[in-house]
Amino acid sequence: MAKIYIKQVRSSARTREAHLRTLKALGLGKRGKARFINDTPSVRGMIRAVVQWLEVKHV
Repeated sequence: MAKIYIKQVRSSARTREAHLRTLKALGLGKRGKARFINDTPSVRGMIRAVVQWLEVKHV
């Protein structure tokens, strides 16, 4: 299965609670945190919701 590298590059301060929950579900929440996650449609939807705070690379 393909992997996606995501890294949070901006702070999530002063944002909506729903966006904070999405970042937490992705395993992020602090600036500088990064993860490799499986590329699934549900993950892509979560990334699309908070893409303004992320750096995304397909591995």
